Amino acid sequence: MDKRDALAALAALGQETRLDVFRLLVGAGTPGLPAGEIAQRLDTVQNTMSAHLKILSTAGLVRAERDGRSIRYVADMTGFRDLLAFLMEDCCQGAPELCQPVIEAITCSN
Repeated sequence: MDKRDALAALAALGQETRLDVFRLLVGAGTPGLPAGEIAQRLDTVQNTMSAHLKILSTAGLVRAERDGRSIRYVADMTGFRDLLAFLMEDCCQGAPELCQPVIEAITCSN
């Protein structure tokens, strides 16, 4: 990921509704959620939600998958991983133990 892509991803997440959408989709896991359900859960008008989803998709944080006649959205964990890797690229200055608490905090504990 380059700086331009990281800025696009951070800008996409820097808006309250889009951050809520991304977190909702991360929680939904692999099946994702239909756009209408996302809008309903977040009490947002569907066309406004479509605009938010497009921004998140362009930023590489969500992807759309056709499911019959509807579109399901899924958190793009590769894009998110790339953003985290970019942010932590110069972490620790040769002392990996400094980054260990961050790694432990983002690792699933199930």
